Amino acid sequence: MKVGIVGTGFTAQAHIEALKRLHNVNIIAISSRNLEKARAFAKKYDIRKSYDDFYALIDDEEVEVIHNCTPNHVHFDVMKYALEKNKHIISEKPLALNSKQSEQLLQLAEKSRGIAGVCFNYRFFPMVQQLKAMISDRQHGKPFLVRGGYIQDWLLYPSDYNWRLEPEMNGPSRAIADIGSHWCDTIQFVLGKKIVAVFADLETVHKERFKAKEEQQTFGSATSGEVEKRLISTEDFGSVLVRFEDGVKGSFTVSQVTAGRKNHFHFEISTEQAAYYWDQEKPNTLWIGHRDEANKELVKDPSLLDERAVKYAHYPGGHQEGWPDALKNLFVDFYQTIENGQIEVGSFATIQESHHVMKLIDAILESNEKQQWITLN
Repeated sequence: MKVGIVGTGFTAQAHIEALKRLHNVNIIAISSRNLEKARAFAKKYDIRKSYDDFYALIDDEEVEVIHNCTPNHVHFDVMKYALEKNKHIISEKPLALNSKQSEQLLQLAEKSRGIAGVCFNYRFFPMVQQLKAMISDRQHGKPFLVRGGYIQDWLLYPSDYNWRLEPEMNGPSRAIADIGSHWCDTIQFVLGKKIVAVFADLETVHKERFKAKEEQQTFGSATSGEVEKRLISTEDFGSVLVRFEDGVKGSFTVSQVTAGRKNHFHFEISTEQAAYYWDQEKPNTLWIGHRDEANKELVKDPSLLDERAVKYAHYPGGHQEGWPDALKNLFVDFYQTIENGQIEVGSFATIQESHHVMKLIDAILESNEKQQWITLN
């Protein structure tokens, strides 16, 4: 499969590293707003075509699959054009800036001959797949409570700044849209149930931040050089109560301003006879809690995993697999689906599922504004 990548930032580099580990993929084109930057990026990664216009990249007849690694405000335009051109496309989340845009993409995806998906990559850790299988089989009874969160510290200081702080580029939500969306998608995937109602309490710690006049990458900080003061309207942290369609209840907290936490994505599921806990920073273990016997830790080992999860573990027990491997698993799943020509084959997040996450984000913002429960349509 011949691939074109739109974007040259952190996510584009992560996509390239993962794609180069697949045997049936050839990255042939890259696009950036700046042609000189695109050419330098292409040279670095041995990519033979460079564009300063993503429309031209998508129109390239050689390019069969698009990877959308742009800032959030460009996601919709890239997705829309690729779907109209019947190209296969995998996009970074969120799907769009709001659910009105994602509704349009859902309608286009239903008509397009291209297969489309969204990069909710936490689905693809072996132990997440293992837990999904255990929950589906009701190994310890029916779930009734979930809790967890996604905690980071990269925006702890007022001098921390990048484009994600600007609503016109990132959308009206930040912490919820950027990392809370991952939590919502993963927990819905594991339970096999949708969140149908939310009650949110969000907060912005730094009402003002300092932006460097020179462009910064994600996780950058304006610690030197000329800076300008910017007013901040998007949330730094927040907590959300959630209700699922089958009566399961829970809560999660997101933060981008908690010192010492780098990428603390975690969740716990309480069932009738046990509890399960998984932490992305310790991804190769699944904690299983009991009342009347010793608690256990199931360690990632292909010989111990359910057959539905074992294909996502590529190394023997004791050989650690992590975030880049989960991203690779997502791409393996996506490209196998293209080869099979049936969207039902894949485990990756569909446009329909990602549209529901966009509706969740909108509902969480509405709930915070009104300080009341919001039920999704």
